Amino acid sequence: MNFRRLFTVIVFSTSLMVSCGEKSSGNSEVPGETKKDTASRLAKNFLTDCKALFAKARSMDSVLLNETSVNEQSARKAIEAFTDFAFYCHSDSMSPIYLIKTAQVARAINSIPQAKMALDRCVETYLNSPHRPAALFLLAQLYDEPGYLNDDNEARRLYNQIINEYPKSDWAQSAKGALNFIGKSDEDILKEFEKKNKSSK
Repeated sequence: MNFRRLFTVIVFSTSLMVSCGEKSSGNSEVPGETKKDTASRLAKNFLTDCKALFAKARSMDSVLLNETSVNEQSARKAIEAFTDFAFYCHSDSMSPIYLIKTAQVARAINSIPQAKMALDRCVETYLNSPHRPAALFLLAQLYDEPGYLNDDNEARRLYNQIINEYPKSDWAQSAKGALNFIGKSDEDILKEFEKKNKSSK
C-alpha cells in the first residue's frame, strides 16, 4: 500500500453537461459531393466539433468506469479522447477536468511524462478554474513519488503553493498532510500511523 495515495480522492461526475457553443457538423452529404469527399470533410470537421469530441470523451470515461482492472488499450484510447477534447475545446469549462482525467489515466498506466504534461497545461492555462488546486496536488504527488518524478523540493514547493493560494480548500488540508510525509518511506509512515493509533486509545 502506498500511503501517499491515501490523500488522492478525486471524483468527477461523468454526467456533467457541456456548452461548447458549437453545433455538430452532422453526417449529411453536400449535394454533388462524392462519398469520399464527404468522409474527408467529416473527418476534418470532427476536431472542430466540441459536441462530438465531448461525446467521445464521455463515452471513454464510461468505458473506464465499467472496467474492473486497468486495460492499457482502453486507457490509451481514453487519453486520446480526453486530450482531443481539452485541446480543441480549450475554452470549455470541462477542459481542465479532462486534463486531470488524462493525468489520472496516464498515471495508472505509468505514463508519467504524459501525466505531467496534462497537469502542467491545466495549472498554467486555467488559472481561475476551481479544479486548479486538484491539478496542483496531483502534480505535487508526481514529484513526491520516488518511482515517478522523485523531486522532494519541487513537491514541497507545490504543496506550499496550494496552501498559500487556496488556504480554505480541502486541497490545502491534504497538502499539509502530504508535507509531513515528504522524504519518508512507507514503513516510516506506517510506524507514525501505528504510533498515533496507540496514543489515541
